[in-house]
Amino acid sequence: MTTVFSSLAPVEGRAALRPAVGVWLIAVALLVAAMVTLGGLTRLTGSGLSITEWHPVTGVIPPLGDSAWQAEFAKYRRIPQYALENRGMSLADFQGIYWWEWTHRLLGRIVGFVFLVPFVVFVALGAIARAKIPRMVVLFALGGLQGVVGWWMVTSGLETRVSVSQYRLAIHLGIAILLFGALLWTALEYLRRTPVPSLLHRGGKPLAWSLVALVYLQMLLGALVAGLHGGLIYNTWPSMNGRLVPEDAFASHPWWINPFENPALAQFDHRLGAYAVAILAGILWLSARRTPTSTAVRASTSAVVAVTLIQIALGIATLVNLVPIALAALHQATAVALFAAALWNAFEVSRSTYPAPSA
Repeated sequence: MTTVFSSLAPVEGRAALRPAVGVWLIAVALLVAAMVTLGGLTRLTGSGLSITEWHPVTGVIPPLGDSAWQAEFAKYRRIPQYALENRGMSLADFQGIYWWEWTHRLLGRIVGFVFLVPFVVFVALGAIARAKIPRMVVLFALGGLQGVVGWWMVTSGLETRVSVSQYRLAIHLGIAILLFGALLWTALEYLRRTPVPSLLHRGGKPLAWSLVALVYLQMLLGALVAGLHGGLIYNTWPSMNGRLVPEDAFASHPWWINPFENPALAQFDHRLGAYAVAILAGILWLSARRTPTSTAVRASTSAVVAVTLIQIALGIATLVNLVPIALAALHQATAVALFAAALWNAFEVSRSTYPAPSA
């Protein structure tokens, strides 16, 4: 089948389709970013545990009719979150949180569909070379893994907890960001092929990738804070209720679990991560300005600095205002934008040819 379709598309036509493949992958990456933001809203509204079963295919159909709604509500009333936090809630209130989680899961299915169908078409037309097919299959599998991990995360809140495990939440977010980054990088490869000569020193590549890794780590720290509801304490800045380090930073025992299970220390670590990102972003920007380099490298470093400043301002505003839903969701969406900017910069630096200076 692939050979037949490929023969219908001349070589020039297949090459002309490369930008289309890049645009498609950008669209899928944007859907994943929307998925991350919607997932944050689902958590902020306390909706993530409203659907207590996972049906990958039939779950696309929501409850139809009063009896179906009553059956779903009855399942929810059996979990700890209802008994300890939402006892007495009405069916209408339940429907409100149910729709958040249902929409989140529906978007996950849409992402899979938007990836799979164009992928088959592009392969048939020869726009995706055979050598690149395995990578695309890995991307699709990573999306499927994200769905499985999402359900694994939900199960952590169905038996004894009133919310999901902060560890599983961080893993769920981490895989989503890895998928987003892989999609974005692959899209850039299809959209930009010719290496750009650059005089940026060779140390620029480790610096750029260090920022990508640091932003990724900072997002995982944010997931821990969210999972521990750490944004609802120490709502002052730059101090933490007048202190540099929270007084109960090491209140949990053994001491080494505090970064992962103590909301005070988790928030402190997240603050330090933000400062580290800002410093490294500034160094990256100065490095690109001190050496003649490509316009793309300079533009990407400027984007990194701009988004970093916006993200820090959003983080502070979210904290001091006791985590309002709109600000918190915007903070999470901007984190994805910052990761995208850092990855774009790493891509531009990595594709530079580093020509030797003339004698």
